[in-house]
Amino acid sequence: MMPAGDADTLEIVRGFSLKDLPDSFYADPYPTYRALQDGDPIHRMADGSLFLTRHRDLEAIYKDTARFSSDKKIEFAPKYGTGSLLYQHHTTSLVFNDPPLHTRVRRLIAGALNPRAIAEMEPALVALVDRLLDDMEAKGHADLIADFAAAIPVEVIGNLLAVPHADRGPLRGWSLAILGALEPVLSPEVQSAGERAVDEFLAYLKQLVTERRRNPGDSERDVLTRLIQGETNGERLSEIELLQNCIFVLNAGHETTSNLIGNGLELMLRYPGERQRLIDEPSLIKPAIEEFLRFESSNQLGNRRVTQDTTLDEVVIPEGTLITLCIGAANRDPAQFENPDRLDIGRAPNRHLAFASGPHACVGLNLARLEGRIAIGRFMARFPRFAAAGLAQRARRARFRGFTSLPVTLT
Repeated sequence: MMPAGDADTLEIVRGFSLKDLPDSFYADPYPTYRALQDGDPIHRMADGSLFLTRHRDLEAIYKDTARFSSDKKIEFAPKYGTGSLLYQHHTTSLVFNDPPLHTRVRRLIAGALNPRAIAEMEPALVALVDRLLDDMEAKGHADLIADFAAAIPVEVIGNLLAVPHADRGPLRGWSLAILGALEPVLSPEVQSAGERAVDEFLAYLKQLVTERRRNPGDSERDVLTRLIQGETNGERLSEIELLQNCIFVLNAGHETTSNLIGNGLELMLRYPGERQRLIDEPSLIKPAIEEFLRFESSNQLGNRRVTQDTTLDEVVIPEGTLITLCIGAANRDPAQFENPDRLDIGRAPNRHLAFASGPHACVGLNLARLEGRIAIGRFMARFPRFAAAGLAQRARRARFRGFTSLPVTLT
């Protein structure tokens, strides 16, 4: 598709490359997304891959697993090297696989995340959040990432895997290093940190799995026990599949949920009118979470590979083409959302794609929503007048959008 639009749009479109993003993009990618949406929504990049920004295109691709594969073996081979630990991890985990492995692993994890199980997590989650709020109140100030947003999912996912509390210290660092290696540009330092994180995580998990085999947990609640025992028909994961998907459970439930909580609280600083609405009507917390997910999607990018010659909106796409799905752009698509660049915590309907869609929709989406509602809702009730206490530091990442530091004072 040839770019169309005014001169500024054309300049952005022609200069766009995931391999060479300016600092301004990390601060605010949405003007670039809008230019691509308006001028070249099926954008062919220099390497022949496509970058898609329209809501309707992403939704169609998510639902068509036959033509658009999630398997990353071909894509990740040149990036990591087939003998690397990062390659082994990212090509074995649930999110980067097609059936039958995807179906088997998803079914095992989903069984421990049924509505009843999630509802039973709420009292412990409330207690955790209140304890963190007490600690922050005692200081009178906080970094909302280190002291709050990042601490919550580590405990929740640690509980799901029944990781002993004394062993949870390295989990966040491992997760950040492994997910950091998914960025479009991979430096030697980031790759080395990711390799080291997978290696250390695997070494720890081997010990944990050995212990859990000796002393199984409650298979209705303990995801690790479920993954070890396999399905009712006796089909079990291989050792590599088991270990790598334990890493996936931590990573998938950690970074994106931390970003949801951090992004939501930063938006309450940035939009005082919407903050007052939430203070006046605490029942808006449910639609507010959906709007935070739409407005600042924790996960901005996804990927697929075309399995057969096909067309999309009359654009011919050859078999083997790699596609980047821009979730952040689709969630600001004016064809889907009225006034998409306006934060509206009461927005309805709100058919965002923050959790993807179709067979690959996030298996933990309801748990993430619960964590967001409890964390942000109880924080706002306790500290409705919290204020910025310095510059927020945004992570310099294109795929995962969030903050590394968000200093505030609490009143």
